[in-house]
Amino acid sequence: MANILKNRELLLVAAIAVLLVLITWRFPAFVAPSNLARVYNDTSILIILALGQMAVILTRCIDLSMAANLALSGMMAAMLNAAYPGLPIPLIILAAVMLGTLLGMINGALVWKLDIPPIVVTLGTLTIYRGLIFLLSDGKWINAHQMSDAFKALPRDELAGFPVLSWLSLVMIGLVFLVMSRTALGRAFYAVGGNPHAAVYTGIDVGRTRFFAYCLSGALAGLSGYLWVSRYAVAYVDIALGFELDIIAACVIGGISIAGGIGTVAGAVLGALFLGVIKNALPVINISPFAQMAISGMVIIIAVAVNARAERRKGRVILRKAEAV
Repeated sequence: MANILKNRELLLVAAIAVLLVLITWRFPAFVAPSNLARVYNDTSILIILALGQMAVILTRCIDLSMAANLALSGMMAAMLNAAYPGLPIPLIILAAVMLGTLLGMINGALVWKLDIPPIVVTLGTLTIYRGLIFLLSDGKWINAHQMSDAFKALPRDELAGFPVLSWLSLVMIGLVFLVMSRTALGRAFYAVGGNPHAAVYTGIDVGRTRFFAYCLSGALAGLSGYLWVSRYAVAYVDIALGFELDIIAACVIGGISIAGGIGTVAGAVLGALFLGVIKNALPVINISPFAQMAISGMVIIIAVAVNARAERRKGRVILRKAEAV
């Protein structure tokens, strides 16, 4: 029983189950399988972004520019489609992912080569990327009638009864899980976040590892940019404004330690789903938008406090063992 209580993923599953029970009491239709599938679909983009943010946070960094990266990549994808309607959609997606990766590389290079604090770098690039959207689009919107049907259809198309957007998020979960658990790069993310000084002695280049973490977050942000504008069929300067807070919140709720080195793919996914359930359920049960913001903020603070206590507990156990020796 004690081991179950220490397992963050199981606790999150239990919390989501309790939340669904409480929501069912007020609105029974919410837990219908078709509606839960819609909730997952609505949360799919947040899940993809949380996976990228997780990789960065594991290395003791942070990426505040993910939502701005998404917005710039999405705007460029929409502009490309509007200018060349016949361009194959896979090429547009590839262009968005490549642009997102380039923007992530800029973040990573500044953190690695110039040793600028990650929060300063990504706060700066967040503003730059938002400014670039305005300059490139001249502040104009790209609406549904300017987008090709194929461009708008992909996230909405269904495969085996589920939207392609949901399937894409599942594919990204699987790929990131493989990177984290089966590759040297994934192990390096944990090593650098756990103890960067010790990682150096094992032959790991801390700066390069963080650079690759930003590349991963950028690539996922670029993909999410296309998915966002195609799903909502609109591209404008303020796409996903403030969404970086939801991305970080999903990671924190999922047990990804801001101090680095601790966290799992399952935790990031469950953290995003927890937020997704809250954001979909609160309007249904007539909770005001202001109360929703307060509730989301309280959840984040509680999650950070739980993470901090768990890490302090682990530290005390190590010290006791050392004293005993």
